[in-house]
Amino acid sequence: MLMAHPAVLKDLIEQYDTLRALHAEKGSPAARQRMDDVAYTLCVSTGTRDVDVALIAARHHLPGARPEDDSVLTAG
Repeated sequence: MLMAHPAVLKDLIEQYDTLRALHAEKGSPAARQRMDDVAYTLCVSTGTRDVDVALIAARHHLPGARPEDDSVLTAG
């Protein structure tokens, strides 16, 4: 599977985190749509179907990530 460049993933993560911090999901239709668009792009870029899984996958592909550490993937 092709994976987006780490710089693209980093930008998408930052956009999603910012929109979530601003509570875009409860904001204007335009803000909700932007958040949905970023979530969709994250999912497509990581080959996942859930934004939370996409965020984990994207973070694992960033420089400095420890791919051998799957502790974030286990249910706690």
